[in-house]
Amino acid sequence: MAGAYFMEFLDATVIAPAAPHIAADLGVAPVTVNVTITAYVLTIAVLIPISGWLTERFGARRVFAVAIAVFTLASAGCAVAVNLPMLVGTRVLQGVGGAMMVPVGRLVVIRTTEKTDLVRAVAYLTWPALVAPLLAPALGGFLSEYASWRWIFLINLPLGVVALLLSFRLVPDVRADNPGPLDLRGFLLGAAGIAALVVGLEGVAESHPDWPLAIGALALAAVALTAVVVHLLRARQPLVDLSILRVRTYRVTALGGSVFRAVITAIPFLLPLFFQIGFGWTAAQAGLVVIALFAGNVGIKPVTTPLMRRLGIRTVMLGAVLASAVCLIGIAYLRPSTPIVALLGLLALSGIFRSIGFTTYNTVAFADVPGSRMTSANTLMSTVQELGGGLGVAVGALLVRLGAGVSVDGAYRFAFLFLAALLIVPAVDAFRLPRDAGNLVAGRAQS
Repeated sequence: MAGAYFMEFLDATVIAPAAPHIAADLGVAPVTVNVTITAYVLTIAVLIPISGWLTERFGARRVFAVAIAVFTLASAGCAVAVNLPMLVGTRVLQGVGGAMMVPVGRLVVIRTTEKTDLVRAVAYLTWPALVAPLLAPALGGFLSEYASWRWIFLINLPLGVVALLLSFRLVPDVRADNPGPLDLRGFLLGAAGIAALVVGLEGVAESHPDWPLAIGALALAAVALTAVVVHLLRARQPLVDLSILRVRTYRVTALGGSVFRAVITAIPFLLPLFFQIGFGWTAAQAGLVVIALFAGNVGIKPVTTPLMRRLGIRTVMLGAVLASAVCLIGIAYLRPSTPIVALLGLLALSGIFRSIGFTTYNTVAFADVPGSRMTSANTLMSTVQELGGGLGVAVGALLVRLGAGVSVDGAYRFAFLFLAALLIVPAVDAFRLPRDAGNLVAGRAQS
């Protein structure tokens, strides 16, 4: 399951440093390449809601194996794309595989793990997901600079073949005796709403926006998403059980945690472009420097669990959110003349607080969720997290467009400062969390 996380996270982050080369090869503006990232992540968000039902109906082993096969074949399609629409289409197909691969993997882990072992299980599960973004910037930068950007997709082929073979032996066949019917209305309304939201945001972010299309898409998104919420609250067997949001610790991760994820996910997309377009660096240079962000991400991981046990999840979560905002402000004021040691130190600090924040949210998410509701809770959580990540990239690109009137590098500075301001939302959410939230799963004595 951790291997599946590695593949999914690698492909979510490897494109950013290669964006200028992809853009030059396909004849589009560099920031426009963000649509390939957004399409990938948001396809996952659109399809995740049915992953829980498919698992209950057909079994985890079968769904997981099919997902890996689709993901691997789609990677080959990305490698041979000849224009941006073809690349976006094959990225969407990758998202179809990812939508089944990652949430099904996490569901199997949380369904077969005791609450007291959940922190350790989540740590094992997320280590490869942290290593993938560590490798991705350098890998994407070097391959695009010295070989071809197409190789960033071809490396998935051997990984996919190995994962497919192992899945038949290792993945337990978790399923339900009576999964019930698929809530088709809920799925279609949700898919239409999310898709319209993406079209609207991408339309606004264009250099010359098609305002009627963008406004119409955003209006459709508002109507469809409102309708799906009403439907899910009223349906007898909803696709996603929204009542689980009454669990406070779960709600903090699903709502405030998704805003945090959106902001943090935008950073690795914007940084390589900032360094290449604003500082005049090569893709390889930008990729190497961004490794500092993920080095801090991985390096702090062994300390995070003891930190939560010592200080409590609420304190650590709030500190991580506020510190991430400070780091974003610092990034906004970087200059080509900034000493490289100071630049690397700032990115490493940002990575440290990114890792701590993600770990606290993932740890507390299912702390108070009953075992009988775990499938529905996992489906909803996977959806909002992927949606947050995808919208983060889209909003990051939109902010660059909005700040474009200042200067080339000023547009990115504006985006980083605005993203820092958005972290007020998860900070307030974390502050309102009870002091003893998640003590059981963190292994902290009750106060």
